[in-house]
Amino acid sequence: MIHTCRLCMCALFGAASATCLVVVGCQEPAAVEKLERTAVDAYRRPEPVPVFAPTISPRRYSAPFSDISIQINGLMDEPAWSAAPWSDDFADIEGSTRATPLQRTRVKMLWDAKYLYIAADLAESDLWATLKTHDEIVFQDNDFEVFVDPDGDTREYYEIEVNALGTIFDLYLPQPYRAAGKANHNWTAQGMRVAIHLDGTLNDSRDTDKGWQVEMAIPWTAFAPVAQPDGERTFQRSSRPPIIGDSWRINFSRVQWTLEKRDGSYSKVAGMPEYNWTWTPQWAIDMHLPQWWGFVTFVGPTVQKQEKSK
Repeated sequence: MIHTCRLCMCALFGAASATCLVVVGCQEPAAVEKLERTAVDAYRRPEPVPVFAPTISPRRYSAPFSDISIQINGLMDEPAWSAAPWSDDFADIEGSTRATPLQRTRVKMLWDAKYLYIAADLAESDLWATLKTHDEIVFQDNDFEVFVDPDGDTREYYEIEVNALGTIFDLYLPQPYRAAGKANHNWTAQGMRVAIHLDGTLNDSRDTDKGWQVEMAIPWTAFAPVAQPDGERTFQRSSRPPIIGDSWRINFSRVQWTLEKRDGSYSKVAGMPEYNWTWTPQWAIDMHLPQWWGFVTFVGPTVQKQEKSK
């Protein structure tokens, strides 16, 4: 199988060089003041009504601390990644009452004093992506999505989407849409680095591909509290790194469209809704129900210490 080579776009800053990887967000963020968690307020969120009765609790994952340098190249070939277990395979967003996803998706996570690291492995027989501009609605392509609620209060959270071209759509919500939340598309995950590795040929329907991998490094400073309009209070935790034992609410989603092959490329099948596959089910076709997101607990180093000493 031929593996395509693409331009590296040093996200949003215009640098370009020939390589097989897309790297996004290469610039480090400016210093962000660390704010401590505010007192609990009287916020009362509208509770979600699941379409299907939940049959499992939100999934859990233990993310090991890494004291080994990680190069974001989309390959996940550093020794540090061997200490991080793969997650459960993604399921349909509505749970086990729906069919098993057609293609496998799984993730793993690491962390250190500066970054949350995320690696995703997406099996894919037909690599396809069209959107190339930052903050286009990336889920109109096949994509991989990350949702992060640092303090788990289901109020203020972040969403990052990426397609196989490495195009990023990042946004912030002060509260879920059902609670009259308005998405802030001006928020950018400053300092984030993302790399994509393609195991196949993009937008070429004449062959069968194997998949794509996403590797992310999101700085903790990207999760700084976002100023609210009209002087509204912010009830979010600080942008400090977690400490061992902390748990954050996180979920992952994969949007997958039904394609038809045409003239050596692909197009969406008209009238067909997308598939939504998630790490932990939402029990409704709605990712904006943070109550159902998984629990990621940040733990200490594991076997990495042994590997380093060999």
